[in-house]
Amino acid sequence: MLPSDLIKLKKNSKKIIVLTAWDSISGSLIEESGADIVLVGDSLAMVALGYKSTLPVTLDNMIYHANAVSRGFKKDFGSQPLMVCDMPFLSYQCGEEKAVEFAGRIIQSTYAKAVKIEGAEPEIQGVISRLIRMGIPVMGHVGLTPQSYLNIGLKKQGLSLESREKLKGDSKALEKLGCFSLVLEHIPEDLAREIQSNLKIPTIGIGAGKYCDGQVRVTADLLGLNEKQPPFCDPILQGKKIFADKLKEWVQKERIN
Repeated sequence: MLPSDLIKLKKNSKKIIVLTAWDSISGSLIEESGADIVLVGDSLAMVALGYKSTLPVTLDNMIYHANAVSRGFKKDFGSQPLMVCDMPFLSYQCGEEKAVEFAGRIIQSTYAKAVKIEGAEPEIQGVISRLIRMGIPVMGHVGLTPQSYLNIGLKKQGLSLESREKLKGDSKALEKLGCFSLVLEHIPEDLAREIQSNLKIPTIGIGAGKYCDGQVRVTADLLGLNEKQPPFCDPILQGKKIFADKLKEWVQKERIN
């Protein structure tokens, strides 16, 4: 799948499914699940590396984990899910030249076919425009942007009239720049529906309700592997407890035998 194929899915009203991966095992599982997109998200900072936020993860970390994820794929390259890689904190906030260099490293050094960038401030729009002109597909991301949590917190966005209008304007601007899709995170469902209906590119929701063209989830949240769950993701099983209990049971048996 190529980034441009997502617009066809929206036109055909086919729901787009995105799951995150961070190593070869998670990559293999997500490929087998039939998800359309594997996102190597900077959430791996918490999921795989034990950090408290996404901010400490580096470009080298992202490239390392993206390559690990792709080694888990078993299908031929053309049949694999689309792999998108997050650009981490300070890989695109320091100007267009560095952003092109760092995004280029991701595309050149991994099997990722696109990068994801948070935000739509004028400087970020300049970076996104430059990357797309240089041939690097970009997935946008507005609403709650975790890399900006020190300024905006981790709370729901788009609650005031001013915030709603800004998100609508930012979404249209990112489409105009050439983003092939747009993540809407933790915003009211009615706002997400309005944005979705006014864009030709697909919207991918996370905590944004059911009207988006697709849904993205952190796989470790879905499987109940993390200590804390975000308010918009109920786990489909209590994975951490299940695995811990089974391992404890095995250890106890081995000590007796």
